[in-house]
Amino acid sequence: MAVKRAILEMGSGNDLHGGDYTKAAIRAVEDAIHHSSLTFIRTLGIDARAMQVEVTIGVQRPERVDAERVKAALPHGTVTVKVVKGGLDVPDEGAGDTAVIASAAVAVRIEVPPARR
Repeated sequence: MAVKRAILEMGSGNDLHGGDYTKAAIRAVEDAIHHSSLTFIRTLGIDARAMQVEVTIGVQRPERVDAERVKAALPHGTVTVKVVKGGLDVPDEGAGDTAVIASAAVAVRIEVPPARR
């Protein structure tokens, strides 16, 4: 059977005070997955543990994201996390603070049997 992408959800998250890139990334993932209901997984009798979940996070400082903590935010499947440059930092010079905005793309791949003719 071929593994095919069945879901692609996008989300955004932020940490308004403290500049915590991981917190913003987790919030972006939570935003993305709260847009989906995986009822088709149950309906088709697919084991949710068999899903391949690919997460891409975009933030201005990718090295400051704890990918393992982001991975732990996903409830099902075999999860991989890639962090790339993206998102947005919004400095507040007066307060000496930065708001961090993260973007997330969450793709779910499942095994799909070949189509019948």
